[in-house]
Amino acid sequence: MEYIQIKGSPKPVSRLMKGSDYFYHDAYEKASANLDAFLAIGGNSIDTAHIYCGGQSEEVIGRYMLERGNREQLVILTKGAHHNQDGPRVSREAIRQDLADSLKRLQTDYIDLYALHRDDPSVPAGEVIDILNEHVQSGAVRAIGVSNWTWQRIKEANEYAAAKGLVGFSFSSPNLSLAKANEPFWSGCVSADEETCAWHEEQQFPLLSWSSQARGFFTGRFSPEVRDNADLVRVFYSDDNWERLERAKQLAAEKNVSAIQIALAYVLNQPFPTCALIGAQSAEELHSCDAGSLIQLTKAEMDWLDLATQKV
Repeated sequence: MEYIQIKGSPKPVSRLMKGSDYFYHDAYEKASANLDAFLAIGGNSIDTAHIYCGGQSEEVIGRYMLERGNREQLVILTKGAHHNQDGPRVSREAIRQDLADSLKRLQTDYIDLYALHRDDPSVPAGEVIDILNEHVQSGAVRAIGVSNWTWQRIKEANEYAAAKGLVGFSFSSPNLSLAKANEPFWSGCVSADEETCAWHEEQQFPLLSWSSQARGFFTGRFSPEVRDNADLVRVFYSDDNWERLERAKQLAAEKNVSAIQIALAYVLNQPFPTCALIGAQSAEELHSCDAGSLIQLTKAEMDWLDLATQKV
């Protein structure tokens, strides 16, 4: 397992991050077994959020850490301030309440990586930095970041933090995958485009990708004729993405791996620090991700997969 460093967190962060949006109390044994297997391959970082499974995801992780006595071995990424039926919730009170809930559910006194789950562009970026620094100073949060914010907003926030001598954002978690999104998955979601990736490369700013394997687009289960998954059709079905799939298959055959492993390797071979959030729920899926995370791709191969060139 490879690791990256994220400013503010003293622990190294495994480049595979275990997704937990299926962690329910009535499936605790499955969740705990999945986490045990993930730790066995060297993983240590877990992705969760205040809204996942109605709060059960964080509670299951909290129970697991208490039973295993392994809180200090783990890097917990959790997210708050997701909008609700009334609209955006990027405010001092919403952040305070969501963070308090998360700490209680996780049965811990600090969060390694705390991110705002959505943005509200009407709130000045500097104001958000001021709010989050209160929780950094209290010790409740070690590193702060964002999910589904544009790079321009992150830049604005970090320029404010630098000018004021405050802690800035040290990671971002948008979608990044070999298949490019036609439109947002859900309202307020952000996918990393070419401009975003260029900024991350310039800044060497860590990116933690959700839907890093394009929600199964590269598994071989989908084709232009298979249209039973409306969300996948809406977000990923395009001529360019079918071409990317064909190229991933071709490169996979040359390297004796699978197309979905090539898709994972694409995320982890970016010219800036990246982690991939994975949804592996079986030993087979986990070992596929583990092997895929170690595949090295050249710049020429990356460009070819990205349709920037005709052949490697």
